[in-house]
Amino acid sequence: MTDAAPSTAADPAVDVLLPWPDLDHRHGAWPAGVRVHVWDGLTPPDDLPDEALRRVGLWVMPYAVPGCEVLLPRLPALRAVQSLSAGVEKLVPRVPEGVSVHNGRSLHDASTAEHALGLILAAQRELPRWLADQAAGRWDPHFTRSLADCRVAVVGHGSIGRAVERRLLACETEVIRVARRARPAEHVRGVSELTELLTDVDIVVLTLPENASTVGMFGAAELAALPNDALVVNVGRGRTLDTDALLPEVASGRLRAALDVTDPEPLPADHPLRTAPGVLITPHVAGGSASFRPRAERLVADQVRRFAAGEPLRNRFTG
Repeated sequence: MTDAAPSTAADPAVDVLLPWPDLDHRHGAWPAGVRVHVWDGLTPPDDLPDEALRRVGLWVMPYAVPGCEVLLPRLPALRAVQSLSAGVEKLVPRVPEGVSVHNGRSLHDASTAEHALGLILAAQRELPRWLADQAAGRWDPHFTRSLADCRVAVVGHGSIGRAVERRLLACETEVIRVARRARPAEHVRGVSELTELLTDVDIVVLTLPENASTVGMFGAAELAALPNDALVVNVGRGRTLDTDALLPEVASGRLRAALDVTDPEPLPADHPLRTAPGVLITPHVAGGSASFRPRAERLVADQVRRFAAGEPLRNRFTG
């Protein structure tokens, strides 16, 4: 989705604040009049000159730097914020009225989908067990579960969900698409049908954003609907899966889980999820692979050029 940047005709100079230097060296010279300032979010914001910040119209926020929103009050001329994260629900309330917010949609699709597939394969083929056997010097082969011929529900069938689906289909699975609203023309079922759909799946993959309607959405009723030995995978947001409801299901061995996101997060060292049987956890790294930076740089370069020309910006968040 795009949004028109305000005209810059009255002032031919356009000031933008970026997280990385020298993007013009890799992606072509900036248009005439573009003044680039750089802040990676790691140096103290007090080191940034107020004179430059007062002119910034487009801010591309540093990626995965908690608390960098503290800079917002120092940007009075701000007209657009570009986040490099897919989820911006927590950012939006902090952005001043009249400033458009643009997310990193598509930047993390391939990386997150790869990670989801890796978690599924690791769980189905028992890779953690084989690694433990390797370290212990054991040689104890046996048959494992498979991914081929499984029925997989992808809950949150947006751009990341579609990327997950493409990889699952390549592994000879049957994919059930689920989204907030049914889209019959696309064979997408609505979440109102979710509990019924879950009774006949082997794996459920959550790629949900966090908002008022999704927090705790996958809870006790949904988990209870899953058949014994089903695998719950979460690569969306931790709070969409009810941890308190999940714990007894995995502690008993009835269900398994592979989680890149958790609630709480970071997960405390002594949290019972860490030692529950059949649970595989990674520390919210699904979107952070080598494919991210080149894709993010291309998006940033394109957004700067669009902003300088007064053209629509991509990926406007509308809720």
